[in-house]
Amino acid sequence: MVRNSLGRWIPETFNGKALIPYRDPFALQPQGMRASRPLTRVNPGASKVLGSLREAIEASGLRDGMCISTHHSLRNGDVLLGQLVREIDALGIRGITIASSSIHPVHAELIPYIEKGVVAGFECGVNGPIGEQISRGLLKCPVVVRTHGGRARALVAGQVPVDVAFIAAPACDEYGNLSGSSGPAACGSLGYAQVDAEHARVVVAVTDNLQPYPVTPVSIPQTLVDYVVCVPTLGDPKKIVSTTTRITTDPVGLQIAQYAARVIEVSGLLRAGFSFQTGSGGISLAVANHVRTLMRHNKIKGSFGCGGITGYFVDMLEEGLFQTLFDVQCFDLKAVESIGRNLNHVEISADMYANPFNAGAVVNRLDAVILGATEIDTRFNVNVNTESNGYLLHNTGGHSDTAAGAKLAIIVAPTMRGRLPIIRDELTTITTPGDTVDVVVTERGIAVNERHADLKRELLRCNLPVKDIGQIQEEITQITGQPRPLEFTDEVVGLIEYRDGSIIDVVRRVAD
Repeated sequence: MVRNSLGRWIPETFNGKALIPYRDPFALQPQGMRASRPLTRVNPGASKVLGSLREAIEASGLRDGMCISTHHSLRNGDVLLGQLVREIDALGIRGITIASSSIHPVHAELIPYIEKGVVAGFECGVNGPIGEQISRGLLKCPVVVRTHGGRARALVAGQVPVDVAFIAAPACDEYGNLSGSSGPAACGSLGYAQVDAEHARVVVAVTDNLQPYPVTPVSIPQTLVDYVVCVPTLGDPKKIVSTTTRITTDPVGLQIAQYAARVIEVSGLLRAGFSFQTGSGGISLAVANHVRTLMRHNKIKGSFGCGGITGYFVDMLEEGLFQTLFDVQCFDLKAVESIGRNLNHVEISADMYANPFNAGAVVNRLDAVILGATEIDTRFNVNVNTESNGYLLHNTGGHSDTAAGAKLAIIVAPTMRGRLPIIRDELTTITTPGDTVDVVVTERGIAVNERHADLKRELLRCNLPVKDIGQIQEEITQITGQPRPLEFTDEVVGLIEYRDGSIIDVVRRVAD
């Protein structure tokens, strides 16, 4: 074991691979070339359409120990991955690795197949029961959690070689042109799957909506698709909305949102060309609503909003408050509908969105981003992966990517949840380093990273409740008391990989 720069103990190897300990957000430099897929040839008159998912698995050459991927744009409404693993099991294939863009609670159906040895590991974030059971030692299945940009980097660099990508295609023609903006399972942007289509050895388009050639608009082109398969359903797009997409009505959340919007205003970034990202949670959307009011009042036209897009950002686009939306994933059905009709609602790949090892990611152009937290420490490090019980229950998403890229990364969170303080001396897990976090906003005050003395002075001059982060921690622990430390075994069940491929922390098995 070795310590990384944040003092976390990291194993030298995990699941047979050597590890690089995290050093700082921008230290690790890329090496090697972009990965490419094999050349293929399809002659005139040849058909790509196969009769079943099983036939596609057989045609792909999938064998024991290989790696597959799917995308998660249908979120908790996805049924493709479950169908796929059942067919893989029926074919007697074992030991596969799943490198999907994310695993959601709906995928708890995979647990029996992990126990049978069909699934041997996850090269992706796991949300819900699978993560909990791995954390408790009930499932032996190593996990490597990556950011959205880090996953794109790993595929582009060939560090996670995907043998077969099975891409859920809401609309598809017989030659393999895919679109996410129409069909019974329309999910909007296919930004995560675009990277898989470019770098997987074999690409299978799976659709419940086969259309005459050509399908447009094209999210993924025919030139990248080897086979096309029809299934009865890809899933339920209504379950894309798996978190709240409504502005909070909680007084604590509204106070936090008001403070965060004022931080953006005082920072001087809220001007012509302003660029912005928020999450889909109630507090984040309340911040967006305040920012929207300020932009209207001051007649400010921003350059772009980005990330996972909600209907609130669609409204801002259509009001003329933003020139463009860069969309890697639609977070609600209003966004899905918009991407099919608004020319300035632009679908982008996860590579373009947040890969740190390319010629320039969109996150690098962000002025401000609003992010949540499970825990924060007094050095501004943030945890979004594990809960207060120590279980691995959340993917990283674009958290670390946007914090590193934005000029102003703001964490919004209440000071306690369930009588537990959110600001700690030591985090259960470090997801995002404090070096990339600028401001923490709570209902009890605003903490500014010491790197931003000028911003702190301006906030104080505007009579905002600026406090030292340690002061906020002390105030809340006087109410809650110090939480009892969690107990873990020495067994490492998962890695938290920083966006550059270094290991920022590990997940250990929770002690019985």
